[in-house]
Amino acid sequence: MHAMSDIPALPCYLDGEFGNTRDMKVSVLDRGFIFGDGVYEVVPAYEGRPFRFQEHMDRLDRSLREMRIPNPMDRTAWRKLVDELVARYAQHVGKQPAETNQLVYIQVTRGVAWRDHVMPPDLQPTVFAMVNRLYIYTAEERGKGVMCVTADDFRWKKAHIKSTSLAGAVLSRQMSADAGGNETIMFRDGFLSEAAASNVWVVKDGVVLGPPKDNLVLEGIRYGLLEELCRMQGIPFELRRVSRDEVLAADEILLSSATKEILACTVLDGKPVGNGRPGPIYDRLFSGYQQAKRQSA
Repeated sequence: MHAMSDIPALPCYLDGEFGNTRDMKVSVLDRGFIFGDGVYEVVPAYEGRPFRFQEHMDRLDRSLREMRIPNPMDRTAWRKLVDELVARYAQHVGKQPAETNQLVYIQVTRGVAWRDHVMPPDLQPTVFAMVNRLYIYTAEERGKGVMCVTADDFRWKKAHIKSTSLAGAVLSRQMSADAGGNETIMFRDGFLSEAAASNVWVVKDGVVLGPPKDNLVLEGIRYGLLEELCRMQGIPFELRRVSRDEVLAADEILLSSATKEILACTVLDGKPVGNGRPGPIYDRLFSGYQQAKRQSA
């Protein structure tokens, strides 16, 4: 059983105060704790520089708007907070920010109120943020690719909101963990939606296919980035309904997220994807992704 002492004391922020993840506390009546009534964002920072920060803030705005929670901070304040956490983490590990790769987690809940399903008016949102090391997959891991399993998408139909209500994602991700896999690729009514914590892309005959941007899929920040990378490299890119049969017959299957960047799924439900190795489209997109990181500010 994990003890409180097992939790690392990493830099974090809660409602105007900086502290560490072991000591900071929220109210037991915070609606994020009671209902999962909140939204979140995860911003990677490469060599101390937040990556596609404006796109993350755009999505935070969209999620808050859908949840009818006012954004408690403007863009300048959010950027200042992210930069401060990046600096504090670098100091924590005894390095300069440019010597680190970090992951900044941001969460906004509706606030603290007596438990009632109805949204109380005029609450002060709770703002929490923390920072940790960003794990970078090794060349060996990337060269092998990862194993995934498939499952029916049993989650709610507002997947476009990056909500903290993640019980469905937790259960689906555990399915792949139990099988020794990296992700659970989900289907709704026979069509691809997404994975438990990633967007999913199918490559067939040199074309990159992805599900449309609607309420059944969280529009990952890499949606726009992959489209840009495909356009720059002359790779056909199409968003449409992708059937289960198309996924199972894919030449390549790719996962994208803040932590995975772009990662090849090489085994699905125990069977090889394509020739069982990361393919040429993956190689080109991963290379383009690294260039985008170097050019980010």
